[in-house]
Amino acid sequence: MSDPSPSPRPMRDFARQFQSMIALVVLVAAMSLLSDTFFTAENARNILLQISINVCLAVGMTLVILTGGIDLSVGSILALASAVAAGLLKDGIPIESANLLLDFTVWGACAAGIAVGVALGWFNGFMVTRFRIPAFVATLAMLGIARGLTNLWTRGHPITALGEGFGAIGRGVFLGLPMPVWIAVGVVAVFVVVTKRMRFGRHLYAVGGNERASLLSGLRVNRIKLAVYTLAGALSAVAGLILASRLDAAQPNAGFTYELNAIAAVVIGGTSLSGGRGSVMGTVLGCLIIGVLNNGLVLLEVSAHWQQVVKGLVILAAVAVDQVQTKRA
Repeated sequence: MSDPSPSPRPMRDFARQFQSMIALVVLVAAMSLLSDTFFTAENARNILLQISINVCLAVGMTLVILTGGIDLSVGSILALASAVAAGLLKDGIPIESANLLLDFTVWGACAAGIAVGVALGWFNGFMVTRFRIPAFVATLAMLGIARGLTNLWTRGHPITALGEGFGAIGRGVFLGLPMPVWIAVGVVAVFVVVTKRMRFGRHLYAVGGNERASLLSGLRVNRIKLAVYTLAGALSAVAGLILASRLDAAQPNAGFTYELNAIAAVVIGGTSLSGGRGSVMGTVLGCLIIGVLNNGLVLLEVSAHWQQVVKGLVILAAVAVDQVQTKRA
């Protein structure tokens, strides 16, 4: 009697667990073969710099999606937070009644920008938890609110010439790597520890996996949701500060469609849109895949229109894989 053939299940489990890493390796190999300038240290540095903003946004988006939510306002919050920080840094706050001008240091302006992100993120969470507004609707409304407030604050014009001190955030270099890369690494390190080693992280997965069971087990589900939207807003503000510093300007239209890139990175990285499954490191891989794809298509001189088509197809494929895996689970 012959031995039964080995089960393909271990191979399928391996592929499912490391699918993002496998996709990244295949993509890097393909781009290296197609372009002589892709696989170089300078280009790798450029890719890391390009994805640093999306990493900050996507980590915050990961926290929200792990609880079964969504945040469409991160790009607009990015714009408003960066505009407020830039405006306070350049012009301060005039107090006409006392004939005074309240100046802001770089750190003070950055703190104000992050406070704006925290406040808007908290408001998203409050709408979702207190009034039971679907996250899609609440954050879509915030997208419009924050974008309108940005245009009101800037009067539709960019705020430029922000100074060398502020420029060091986005254009400085430390140990051979740009500062935005170090900021992104710090954000990732913090939230890997939060999601993997802390009670709050375990609660995120529990709420996303089964919200009703989490309620019955005594978890403060509303407080957890409020926290993740607040954190997403704060990380959007951090991304906005990096962008404004890199450009030496806060643009009224900054962050336009950035929420789509963040969601794409989260889904490509293996986080389920239904919540309860995924990881911060998977999201980082998703950001790298999008960054490598964008960079490779530019080096290959592919039309910008075709780049959008390719990225759209990649996102559709990632969502389809997620749905298949969810059904099997």
